[in-house]
Formats: sequence, C-alpha cells, structure tokens
Amino acid sequence: MPHSQTSAPRDGFLGGRLARGASPWLLPTVATAALSLARSRRSKKAAALAVPTTALAAGMLWFFRDPEREISSGRVISPADGVVQSIMPWKDGRTRVAIFMSPLNVHVNRAPLAGTVTSVEHIPGGFVPAFNKESENNERVVWHFDTELGDIEMIQIAGAVARRIVPYIPQGTKVEQGERIGLIRFGSRVDIYLPEGVEVDVEVGQKTVAGVTRIDRD
Repeated sequence: MPHSQTSAPRDGFLGGRLARGASPWLLPTVATAALSLARSRRSKKAAALAVPTTALAAGMLWFFRDPEREISSGRVISPADGVVQSIMPWKDGRTRVAIFMSPLNVHVNRAPLAGTVTSVEHIPGGFVPAFNKESENNERVVWHFDTELGDIEMIQIAGAVARRIVPYIPQGTKVEQGERIGLIRFGSRVDIYLPEGVEVDVEVGQKTVAGVTRIDRD
C-alpha cells in the first residue's frame, strides 16, 4: 500500500500560465467568442452564438492551464496528472505504471527524474480510447532519460480525443526533475517504466499530480 496519498494542488490560473502548444486550438475559439460577444448587441443570431462560443473558450482556457508546481522530493515523481490505471511487472524486470489523463486534468507532462534526454521518438498509430488495452498501439512519443537510476523510459500515448502530442524539448537536453517536457492535447495516457529493483509506491485508482506525487518507494 502507498505510504501517502497526494492531494491535488489548486490548479487555477493564479500564478500559472497557458500550456505551450495550445494556440492552434485556443486562438480560433477565443477569437470566435470575442467576435460573437462584440456583435451580440446588434444581432440576435450573434447573441445566440455568443453563449456556446464563450463557454467553449472558457473550457479551452481551463483545459490548457499550466499551473506552477512546487516540485516534490523523491527519486521518481509522476510525469502526469491523472489516475493510476495499471501497475504491471515487465518481462525485463521493470515495472510499468500507466497513468490515465482525463480531459479535465492538466495536460502538461513533466520529467520524472533529472537527467539527459537520450531519445524522443514519435511512433504513428491509432486513436482508440486510452483506457482500452488496444491503446498501446496508438500514436505515441517514446522518451528515454539517462538518470541516476539508469535508463528511464516514458511514453506519451494519444487517445480517442488527444490527437496531437507536442514535445517541448529535443534529444540531448538536460532536464531537471519536474521540468515541463511536453503536452498531450485533451488528455490520454502516460506510461513510465521503473527499473528493476525500484518498488512502486502508488496503487491502481490513486490520483497523481505531475511533479508532486512520488511513485517509487525507498
């Protein structure tokens, strides 16, 4: 059983910012809402359109929030906000921790450890729901980090709605633990593989917070 449960921070806009990579979705939505609001006093049609477009723009602003976080201490911290979907021993001795991200979670992913990015590989694939077992064949980006624990593999997996993964940093970049490394638009799944001998300190169904929840045990 995990020794602690992490409470989610307050992820409003105060002290935060909008995620990089949000512009293609956010700008047209906000522009449409602003135009509808500007015309709403002179046109009943524009007034009727202003309500859903403003609501959609507000939703987009919430979806693409990127709050500041106080990074926790610990060897391995969660790369994603979400819920632990599965914990699976792998044939090579590693343990895979899969974190499901809903559209309501923060979509920015963070480095689970400090180290150097040795590989960032985009792999084309399908777009089935991320909670489906077949999602392992989805569009994804595979990361490898050279860390004090050796090679750490992390995979960003697209889902039925999340059709675009946006890496922030290239191969060869040195990262700090908890540093922002990429975005999955509209939620999906993030898998991290813990090296052999590293015990898991989260459980299936537990909520995780990127940069805050520790997922390994001393």
